[in-house]
Amino acid sequence: MPHISLETERLLLRNTKAEDIPALVKMWTDMDVTRFMGGPKDASWLEKVFTDDANNPEPLLYDQWPVIEKSSGKLIGYCGLLDKDVEGKLEIELVYAFLPSAWGKGFATEISSALRDYALNKIGLARLIALIEPENDASVRVAERVGFHLDRKIIRPSGAERMLYIFEKQE
Repeated sequence: MPHISLETERLLLRNTKAEDIPALVKMWTDMDVTRFMGGPKDASWLEKVFTDDANNPEPLLYDQWPVIEKSSGKLIGYCGLLDKDVEGKLEIELVYAFLPSAWGKGFATEISSALRDYALNKIGLARLIALIEPENDASVRVAERVGFHLDRKIIRPSGAERMLYIFEKQE
């Protein structure tokens, strides 16, 4: 599988490196960052997952990757493509999460647009989804800015309600 490397005007999306692990653990244990994603995760579990990711010589096609702000060189988010079962159908979800210091600056829209184009043009996907908690207005705005539209509300296996946003490639 290919290594990911996407660059926008202000951001770089790339495979996980060992030096990313402390920032990623801090991000995924942050209550504000994980508010709409099931809450903070266990730090020791995260360290193992990110270490395995950084040491994997064959990166996965569908995964999440660090988002680096080019001007500062700092990790500011985590974005990717994940395969999900949605009502018995395999879908590819575009996902994003950013540190609070990066909120409101257009970073999520910028990297999501680049990742959408990568998924459509490099991987050859014709459809992407975003599963968004109904109260997550910021994620709704990002999804809509990059061309997704609300399809319907669904109930996940956990019983959680999500809004299913879709993007379909126009022929």
